[in-house]
Amino acid sequence: MLRLLSGGVPAESILIFVPQRSLANPYINALRDHTLYSGGQATVHTIGSLSLQMVEMFWFLIAERAGFAHPLDLPNFLSLELVQYFMTRAIEPLVNQRDYFNSVRIDRARLYSQIVDNMNKAALVGFPVSEIAARLKAALAGGVEQSHIFDDAQTCALAFRDYCLGRNLLDFSLTVEVFRDHVLSLPPAQAYLRSRFRHLVVDNAEEDNPASHRFLASLLEDCESALLIYDRDAGFRRFLGADPDHARRLRQFCQIQESLKKSQVMEPAVEALGSKLAAQLGLVESRDDDIDPRAALTAEARRYHPQMVDWVADQISRLIHEGSTPPGEIVVLAPFLSDVLRFGLMESLDKRGVQTRSHRPSRALRDERAARTLLTLARLAHPQWQLQPAEFDIAFALMSVIDGLDLIRAKLLTEMLYRQGALLPFSQVQSPMMQTRVTFELGERYDRLVNWLERYQQEGGVEAIDIFFKRIFGELLSRSGYGFHGNIDAGNICMNLVDSARNFRWSLDFLGRYDETTDLGRDYVRMVDRGVIANYYRRSWEAQDENSVLIAPAYTFLLSNRPVDYQFWLNIGSEGWSRRLYQPLTHPYVLSRGWQEGARWTEDDEQAWNRGTLGRLLLALTRRCRKGVYLGYSELSESGYQQRGLLLEAIQNLLRRYAREDAPD
Repeated sequence: MLRLLSGGVPAESILIFVPQRSLANPYINALRDHTLYSGGQATVHTIGSLSLQMVEMFWFLIAERAGFAHPLDLPNFLSLELVQYFMTRAIEPLVNQRDYFNSVRIDRARLYSQIVDNMNKAALVGFPVSEIAARLKAALAGGVEQSHIFDDAQTCALAFRDYCLGRNLLDFSLTVEVFRDHVLSLPPAQAYLRSRFRHLVVDNAEEDNPASHRFLASLLEDCESALLIYDRDAGFRRFLGADPDHARRLRQFCQIQESLKKSQVMEPAVEALGSKLAAQLGLVESRDDDIDPRAALTAEARRYHPQMVDWVADQISRLIHEGSTPPGEIVVLAPFLSDVLRFGLMESLDKRGVQTRSHRPSRALRDERAARTLLTLARLAHPQWQLQPAEFDIAFALMSVIDGLDLIRAKLLTEMLYRQGALLPFSQVQSPMMQTRVTFELGERYDRLVNWLERYQQEGGVEAIDIFFKRIFGELLSRSGYGFHGNIDAGNICMNLVDSARNFRWSLDFLGRYDETTDLGRDYVRMVDRGVIANYYRRSWEAQDENSVLIAPAYTFLLSNRPVDYQFWLNIGSEGWSRRLYQPLTHPYVLSRGWQEGARWTEDDEQAWNRGTLGRLLLALTRRCRKGVYLGYSELSESGYQQRGLLLEAIQNLLRRYAREDAPD
């Protein structure tokens, strides 16, 4: 890319195409540093962002043909959070009226997200939304009940699609479908793409989907130059629609094909560790070499989970304080990052003088402590909503907001001063002993919060919800003496919540044209309380503090696509490293291009999927690790159960093999 720019190629003629926006960060950073170029700016796109831009550009030429009820009105593109909101509005009455999903025991928000996932897979793979149930039933239906569940999911998907077409709403799946089936067939759109993007750089092609590959194939026919990068033995984003086999077909468009085999990251022992574990799982062929992978491993078994956490904290502290390893070159990974594990690690590392940060993008907004606190304060500040917080939520919010206030004293304050949806001033505490127990210093901080809420209500208390979040964060919570002061994670979450609420308000301003208007602030709080999955927020992916250790789920780290010196793999006995999440309404492989229609998904298929998933994951992790891997293992899990997952089995088999080789004849 830089060579093209230095050679005088107009920047606006260069397209950087990636599966996920975070994977383009190296290119974006290079563009920031390389300021001397001409001709606009290079464009970075995913299939989602490109589809949105092109549909918006050619909307009035294709809206009626695509089936929208109001082709002369502008389109409204939905974020993930808004998709979940509108899906609830569209299908909740249907679900309740017909008693859909009555045998499925998972949260409604998760059910609806699986319907969204089915629709996205249909768009990316290239089959109609109306075929979802037939494909799932042919492969997975083990009885009448399961068939009914797939039929219910199909009905809901079609109902949501009709709802969107009737209101000019475009979720990700509909945006991609309209781009794929209507925009790309327009001669003006074809001419625009051919003239605009003359030079193409595609990175991580193996992590992209068939819709992206088909678009790239059409663009490659007219490009002046193109570079396509494909990582072998990858495709760990299969659960998001990645199709490495389909991506490999793009080779035929490349006149020159180069294969790079020498790693720019791994030391030999780390490379041997990844390849030998993957070979044990049947993903790659075993190689005979003299490199001992145990040189890259550090492990020690513990009986109880808290003991494992302490051992991990000790090892990280030693690497930083004795080994001079920068904290930013250490990541702590687990298949799932529970609140218990996250809190325990952060507390243990904080006691050892090590700063930490965490990133959990797939969590619901309400599950983040900072977001939950702001939502509780919003309820207090808007009594007209009639959404009084529970006492526990008040105590939790006070503990989070007031620096130095523990949960016990927060509960005491709540019991003494929370009345009929409002907080009374600290002076209303009748007992001097209780005032002393809470302390007047904390009582003063509490009063500042109460006074702020009272002033807000006296001003009218009708500001947009995103403005309320921004004001209370900037005017109070981020100040010294309050819980968000100097807390980078809390600051990021608060800004994500502000962006989320602002987008919600902007997107629903149009709703009065088609439906009755509502109190947007109240609706937003209710939506988040239902457990919507958060949007992709770029700031959360780009935050890289060299002075802090990253704690994250394994796949989250991989999607940031950066190498580090040391990785800690925790709970290696957990089946979460290999087994996919229980999703009764969808299936990532059955709805993929590679699945043979009419075939049955068997237990053998499930085991092969698990082994392949783990093998790809381990290769991806070790290829982003320079010096070594630390294994955190406890015989008993957080819940007190024994753990015997596939990753533990693979590691034990590897160690036993080398122990036999070391044994004397």
